[in-house]
Amino acid sequence: MPLTTSTEMLLSAQAGGYAIGAFNIENLEMLQAVVSAAEEMNSPVIIQTTPGTVKYAGLDVYKAMTAVVAAKAKVPVALHLDHGDTHDLATRAIEQGYTSVMIDGSFLSFEGNIDLTIGVVKVAKPMGIPVEAELGTVGGKEDDHDGGMGAYTIPSLAKEFVERTEVSSLAVAIGTAHGVYRVEPRLDVERLKQIRDLVEVPLILHGASGISTEQIHECIKNGICKVNFATELRKAYTAGVKEFIKEKPDAFDPKGYGAAGRETVKKLVIDLIKTCGCAGRAK
Repeated sequence: MPLTTSTEMLLSAQAGGYAIGAFNIENLEMLQAVVSAAEEMNSPVIIQTTPGTVKYAGLDVYKAMTAVVAAKAKVPVALHLDHGDTHDLATRAIEQGYTSVMIDGSFLSFEGNIDLTIGVVKVAKPMGIPVEAELGTVGGKEDDHDGGMGAYTIPSLAKEFVERTEVSSLAVAIGTAHGVYRVEPRLDVERLKQIRDLVEVPLILHGASGISTEQIHECIKNGICKVNFATELRKAYTAGVKEFIKEKPDAFDPKGYGAAGRETVKKLVIDLIKTCGCAGRAK
């Protein structure tokens, strides 16, 4: 089916008490793996690319690939710009056919974040494109942005931020981090509950690669409607490629190790879809 926006997906997840799995891809094989897993699990799915990924091949290439794969799929597929860091990039993503965008002004002051976000919403809203923003700072590193130890989202400011910007969804900082965890994170679920009580739009969890299934379930139970996975998928793809080359060191056809990486990612995504509770939710 054609690419769809994430709007109905997230609102249905919010009403149904589950979350949509949002998966960052880097190449065709990872894209195929994610959509194939979603089809097998009859789950809606969000494909994501970061600014760093976009620099690698271009918005037009990722949009074209995803549109072709989605057209053959039996489940809803949305294409989302993850951590868009400038008004220009978010606008270009919309122009290229992305069906959802994030504008991440969390590295700015509160007012600076609001101004940047409002600017993107003004472009996206008339076109029916949902906008995700981030308040607080998710720790760790995503592309060129280093969130350090992170800064928790303040519930009262989350309410003000959403009301003033009119964003479609909000990524919150409750103790997760991008990249590889060195120690098991301790999530502030009570803070999440407070935000949920004050904010009506769907809430987003970044930095989910490496936190436990139980922690994800607890976050979904308390308002998270979309869970982002990136590092785990990259590690899975690389592990599949390495294993193939280890077993067949003389192989030289990229399709061989590409297929091996694709299968490893698919297995992982099936498990993550189950974790999010979105299996069987495709409409």
